[in-house]
This record gives sequence, structure tokens and C-alpha cells, in this order.
Amino acid sequence: MGKRRVLFICTHNAARSQMAEGLMKHMYGDYYEVFSGGTEPSVLNPYAVKTMQEIGIDISHHYAKSIDEFLDEKFDYVITVCDQAKDSCPFFPGAKNYIHKGFTDPSRFKGREDEILSQIRKVRDEIKDWIKQVFDPRHMKSSS
Repeated sequence: MGKRRVLFICTHNAARSQMAEGLMKHMYGDYYEVFSGGTEPSVLNPYAVKTMQEIGIDISHHYAKSIDEFLDEKFDYVITVCDQAKDSCPFFPGAKNYIHKGFTDPSRFKGREDEILSQIRKVRDEIKDWIKQVFDPRHMKSSS
């Protein structure tokens, strides 16, 4: 059986979906082919890059992509990680399964750099824990 294909979507494809893509590739890249995109792509959040580097995952080469790039592709899972993306992208052609799991928007974090980084670490760790719970290949049922 080939790798299952996963697309993470958030509004700007700047932090949450990028971290989810990096985490899933790092943790389960042997089992999943992972992508991310945004409904209104902007630029990669430098704090997201920094907090991922802290755990040995380099997403500095990532860039914000539009979900339009993926419209003709088939995915086993399309996952929205923010409420706004869920509302603006309730249906994605070519998806077998839809999942929504909202995480706090790092672009809204204010304060000193250390405070922002601390909040983004929390979001990163929440995403990592959720991915482990839902996508650990040892616990996935095989689909045909």
C-alpha cells in the first residue's frame, strides 16, 4: 500500500498548517505524503520556523502556497487547522476524509519575542500531540 496523502489547510499557510506539515513529515513521513496550503496564502511566520528548529525540524525552505495548487489532486485526508479555513473551504474536491481541528492563530500573539515564542511553542506542541493521537500509523485502520 502506498503512502496516504494529507493536506493541511489554514488561512495564510504561514504557521499552523506549516508546522503540521513539518511535524507529520518528521514523525510519520514513511507512511504519509504531506502538504499544506492556505485559502489566502501570505508569508511563512519566522517564529514558527524558529520553534520548529528548536525540535530539530527545518521548515525554513517552506513557503506559503494556495490550496488552488492542489485542486486537481486526490487526498486521503484534508485537514483544516483554523476555523476561518474550515468556513471558507468546507469542501475540497478529491478528498476522501475531512477533519477539522482548530488551533490558536499565532499571528494574533502579541508581546515580547520570548512571550510570542512561548505561545507558538504551545501551539506547536498541541499540533504534535494531536497528530500523534490521530495519525500514529500503529493505530490507523487500513483503508482500501
